[in-house]
Amino acid sequence: MLDRTKDISVAAQAWLDEFERTLGEPDDEALDRLFVAECFWRDVLALSWNLQTIAGRDEVSQALAALAAKAAPSNLKLAPNRAAPRWVTRAGTGNIEAIFNFETVLGRGSGIVRLVPDAADGDRLKAWTLLTALDELKGFEEQLGTSRPRGQTYSRDFRGPNWLDLRNASRDYTDRDPAVLVVGGGQAGLAIAARLKQLKVDTLIVDRETRIGDNWRKRYHALTLHNQVQVNHMPYMPFPPNWPVYIPKDKLANWFEAYVDAMELNFWTGTEFEGGAYDEAKGHWTVTLRRADGSKRTMHPRHVVMGTGVSGIANVPNIPTLDNFKGTLLHSSRYEDGENWAGKRAIVIGTGNSGHDIAQDLYSSGAEVTLMQRSPTLVTNIEPSAQLAYATYNEGTLEDNDLIATSMPTPLAKKTHVMLTEQSRELDKELLDGLRRVGFKLDFGEAGTGWQFKYLTRGGGYYFNVGCSNLIVEGAIKLKQFDDIESFTADGARMKDGTAISADLVVLSTGYKPQEYLVRKLFGDAVADRVGPVWGFGDGLELRNMYARTRQPGLWFIAGSLAQCRINSKYLALQIKAIEAGILGREAGTA
Repeated sequence: MLDRTKDISVAAQAWLDEFERTLGEPDDEALDRLFVAECFWRDVLALSWNLQTIAGRDEVSQALAALAAKAAPSNLKLAPNRAAPRWVTRAGTGNIEAIFNFETVLGRGSGIVRLVPDAADGDRLKAWTLLTALDELKGFEEQLGTSRPRGQTYSRDFRGPNWLDLRNASRDYTDRDPAVLVVGGGQAGLAIAARLKQLKVDTLIVDRETRIGDNWRKRYHALTLHNQVQVNHMPYMPFPPNWPVYIPKDKLANWFEAYVDAMELNFWTGTEFEGGAYDEAKGHWTVTLRRADGSKRTMHPRHVVMGTGVSGIANVPNIPTLDNFKGTLLHSSRYEDGENWAGKRAIVIGTGNSGHDIAQDLYSSGAEVTLMQRSPTLVTNIEPSAQLAYATYNEGTLEDNDLIATSMPTPLAKKTHVMLTEQSRELDKELLDGLRRVGFKLDFGEAGTGWQFKYLTRGGGYYFNVGCSNLIVEGAIKLKQFDDIESFTADGARMKDGTAISADLVVLSTGYKPQEYLVRKLFGDAVADRVGPVWGFGDGLELRNMYARTRQPGLWFIAGSLAQCRINSKYLALQIKAIEAGILGREAGTA
């Protein structure tokens, strides 16, 4: 059937049927016959309880045979309410892409198989990539749609507390501690709290800002998101269809406020997380929270989720002679608005997104701006080039596109981004040539993998051009190389060629330190050493310590774009629920 039918749905279901039969047999060679030699299997909790990618037919077959014996995947069927099997091109390879549903002993899941003809076996259709991802735990399904809560606890008892009474009591935590404490109330914190709420896991978000959404609201005046609205929805509550393509920061901040209210999330503003210690015997943390009024609260959550972003602490490098400067010195995280600098002179150090945007904001406000480049930077026009990576989100459903994004193993994602980077370089050739002419140093990521992998490995090093690059080419914003500075002076900088650059303001757009610095500050050396690096890939094919159990029980990390947080919050929440239900061990690598 696999090599005789021209009906791709029949072919895909036939492969799933044979795969299911073969999983029930202790025969690696039988599994080998279903995969091409250079294949990938990404499992997201469904069989392994890990986020893991395995490459190569022998390795995939061995791992599947070992894990399927316990997980017992069954009922593998093409998903009736998802995109039908279709011919597509992924990472430059044509394939049949099919979405399917399945069950295991503990849960239900979704998957994607991509089938290609194997020239070494008479063009028989075999799996090139396979995704198996857990959607829900049996017995702990989310109460959505027709199974939503009926609200009888407050709608039928006229003498009891009403909905608002119950909400206030839940949020105040006067007589209990949460099971999960989420540190940080941006998209990461809200996404994981919303998922846990649906799984009935008591969760509190704490954030040091005075108002929900301030982590966006207080950023520089002109900021909008650099990717498009259709990619950026939050779990359960998509943005309205009349929203702008590029969401302004204040609009997003206000949505966060509405989201917390609508999703009934427990959130303490003006609350600083001062750190914590883990009690191995009791299986909980002792953490200290400092409230805005100066009072302190000690809590004992079983889980702490760090939702403070890809990076935690502002990186303020030790720049020789900078202390000579007597004007205003700011890190980009403290920059708000260029209007205060009209008619003034500014030096912006750093050429990532923030550096360019701040330079453009200052220029637009009437300041004289010099941008200092510290290292080569990837530049791509925001349209269409920067949006090429999100092309799948322009069609189909959000649910399907999120699953497609989840299904792409890192090596193929890299290959895809090399192709997209080459395409964007052609589209942006005129701009890039102009930047080179004025001395701007360009790069295109490690091995040409582009901006996405710069973000995934270092959290920056690129700029989506919304006009600043054009101003640099025109000379309206001056460009200098940081290495050409001889020294800073009281009123600016002296260059090695003897010229002087006067400044009233110096902005350090020098990024942030990695998350592990914040872990060390809040939890101490032992925990930081035990966890290790956070974010980036190291030698593996998955992001380090992200969205999954770590070597420190009860400590979790979630960060990234709105899309990354929407997608991966689901899997992080399922792990916490499984631990709370006694299904899963607390530490990475335990059953």
